[in-house]
Amino acid sequence: MDTQITFSGFPQAGLEFLSDLAAHNERTWFETHKEVYQKTLIEPAQAFVVVLGVKLQSLSDGIHYDTRTDGRGVLMRIHRDIRFSQDKTPYNTHLRGLFWEGIRKKNESPAFGFQIDTTGMSLMTGMFRFTPAMLEVYRDAVIDDRLGSELEDVVASIHHLEMYEIGGEQYKRVPSGYDPNHRRADLLRYSGLYVFSPCIQASDVHTPALVDICYAHFQRMAPLYHWLMKMGQGKSK
Repeated sequence: MDTQITFSGFPQAGLEFLSDLAAHNERTWFETHKEVYQKTLIEPAQAFVVVLGVKLQSLSDGIHYDTRTDGRGVLMRIHRDIRFSQDKTPYNTHLRGLFWEGIRKKNESPAFGFQIDTTGMSLMTGMFRFTPAMLEVYRDAVIDDRLGSELEDVVASIHHLEMYEIGGEQYKRVPSGYDPNHRRADLLRYSGLYVFSPCIQASDVHTPALVDICYAHFQRMAPLYHWLMKMGQGKSK
């Protein structure tokens, strides 16, 4: 069935919907325009998830490309979690998704991620924030002779890619219990680890070529994904 699904690009009307949503971020407006949201964003996004997901399985054969829209699939929910936020606007004004594998939740796993807004698309690979258990595993991996050296090689390879940026550094100091003079002390100050690719222009988002563009970027960023999967295999909760 997957081989019969094609992706034709996200229509201009989809990006226009996101722009209009930013100006009318309220439930009444959204409910009135829900069919536009479904036709111009959700339906092409589901096709995108399947077509790109199949290609990503050549990078890691356990990748999920579930098309559910309730948050349990690749696509993130459009509804914002406003319980602890001063900003009470109910909807995200972008479309996001995470391709992941394994039994943990997608936001607790290494992932290939994308976000579409009115300016185009951004891509990331890695983890925005480690769970407490995975943070401990990560730090121990950084100081491990084999895994730590492999991470150094991965980071060096990414630094050689033009316009790709590594993120996740949060702490000013090396955490207690770890040597502040360790050769990889800088990596111990990360609370997550991910890489961003150059932004994809809106003109490309509208075309079927978007799948191949994203796949090419994810191929370049895949070494970090594989390192994180190797690091966390069977060790994090």
